[in-house]
Amino acid sequence: MKFAAIDIGTNAARLLIAHVQQTKGRIHFQKLAYYRVPLRLGEEVFDKGKISAQKALHFQQTIQAFSLLAAAHEVSAIRAVATSAMREASNAKKIAKQILQETGVQIDIISGDEEAQLIFNSFEILQLQKQQQFVVVDVGGGSTEISIFEHGQKVAARSFELGTIRILKGKTNAQSWSAFAAWIQQNVRLDEAHTIFGTGGNINRALKMLATKQKDTLTLAALVDLHHTLAELSVEERCAQYQLKPDRADVIVPALKIYITALETLGQQSLVVPKIGLSDGVIYQLYLQHTSI
Repeated sequence: MKFAAIDIGTNAARLLIAHVQQTKGRIHFQKLAYYRVPLRLGEEVFDKGKISAQKALHFQQTIQAFSLLAAAHEVSAIRAVATSAMREASNAKKIAKQILQETGVQIDIISGDEEAQLIFNSFEILQLQKQQQFVVVDVGGGSTEISIFEHGQKVAARSFELGTIRILKGKTNAQSWSAFAAWIQQNVRLDEAHTIFGTGGNINRALKMLATKQKDTLTLAALVDLHHTLAELSVEERCAQYQLKPDRADVIVPALKIYITALETLGQQSLVVPKIGLSDGVIYQLYLQHTSI
């Protein structure tokens, strides 16, 4: 079956279309199409508390285009979820209603807890060993979600208002970072081994930039070096030297800082980039809803 997921983040809106099926007890997940539009809802929301009429129109046009693309792929179902920026926008419900009327797409403004749960749902695709202990760090434009799992069960999770656009807008402070580190120290058994997973567009881009021999693993040292190198460059220089798009070139530096802080606090020297995230989790949820599993 084919499904479509729309992820309306603080930095960008994304459409993922995938074919999901079960064969011999295993879930097979084939990504058919992926589209990304840098809406940057957070730029206005974190400054003015709401989304402007001009930005709302661009938003509506993006959802309309995504809806048409999903229809062209003949998907069985589609779900659109919105995260941090829409959670905070004072006119979010009004805009969501307008978009539903114009496009037929309902936008679900989800909590940080549901966002973290959907991200974890995507890990079912990886068929992880249930006894494995791991921590998932998902960095977005408006927030960072951390989830801790032991023996296949989620034991703790929290959403922090620590995101790339929020940092660039100067909407965080020393207390934001100390609360982030303190929660990790209080909720993770730091004396036990954990696999650290990093999700989000920026860590996926960092993986491509570093092109390590271990295809899905990045070391703390490599991330620190990359962060230092990029921080010394202007956005224009990052675009020219690393072929980054402007809307990626500015946010990747604060994103790397968040991943580095998480790893240092956890006392870990590397993280795994599984190349999955919120959209994958939404599609997996749709699959479960439309099958008898």
